[in-house]
Amino acid sequence: MSLTFYLIAAPVVFIFSGLMAMAGLGAAFLFVPFFYYLGIPLSEAAPVALLLNAISLSFATINYWRGRLIDWRVALPVAAIAVVFAPIGARLTPHVNKTTLLILFAVFLAFAGGMMLFYQSQARAQNASSEKVWLVGAGVGGTAGFIGGLLGVGGGNIIVPALNWLGLDAKRASATSAVAVVFSSLSGFLGHATFGKMDMTFLGIMALMAAGGSLAGSQLMKEKLSSNQLKKIIGVVLWLVAAKMFFDVFK
Repeated sequence: MSLTFYLIAAPVVFIFSGLMAMAGLGAAFLFVPFFYYLGIPLSEAAPVALLLNAISLSFATINYWRGRLIDWRVALPVAAIAVVFAPIGARLTPHVNKTTLLILFAVFLAFAGGMMLFYQSQARAQNASSEKVWLVGAGVGGTAGFIGGLLGVGGGNIIVPALNWLGLDAKRASATSAVAVVFSSLSGFLGHATFGKMDMTFLGIMALMAAGGSLAGSQLMKEKLSSNQLKKIIGVVLWLVAAKMFFDVFK
């Protein structure tokens, strides 16, 4: 890959890893179409994006754990079920038509953008029971893991709203989602990685950028995050990417 490729890709990975770490989402759903438009095949873009998710959110999770923002009672069941279903989705990816897969990406991004722009969490007066946490965690983790594995994304855009619905405030929902997305992304990566080789230089440089961006973003989230402004910026970016993908598919 050329120097120009890395000069374009490195700052983008750094910036969006930081932004998405703030929200506990991971940036894989942006990196897949971004790498694809830079000339990386989908079969390689998806596993690389998932591994970057796992790396960046691992660093963010450490930051959130130190800040006592993670609700482990919720994080563990979501992560456990997501790990099981992510490789199943990943195994189906080679059997899905590429155009269909790109449309799914675009729909997913449009949905994610809408959630960022319009969804408002409602705090609940009481904590959910353990049974409800495990039941909802199984459904959320299974859905997020399967979709995340299939599309090469982490599933955080499904997990965060569900955690808001369970009564977690925005910061705790994002931090708790980060834990689950680490495991679902790593599981999805392992499911994808068996299908082909990856450029280790490309992977190493992008991993460093993802880790650095995540550390910066998660630190800002703990101390200075303006949730409403951040959500609006992310939502607009996701819609622009989705619109570009729809245009390219149907032109």
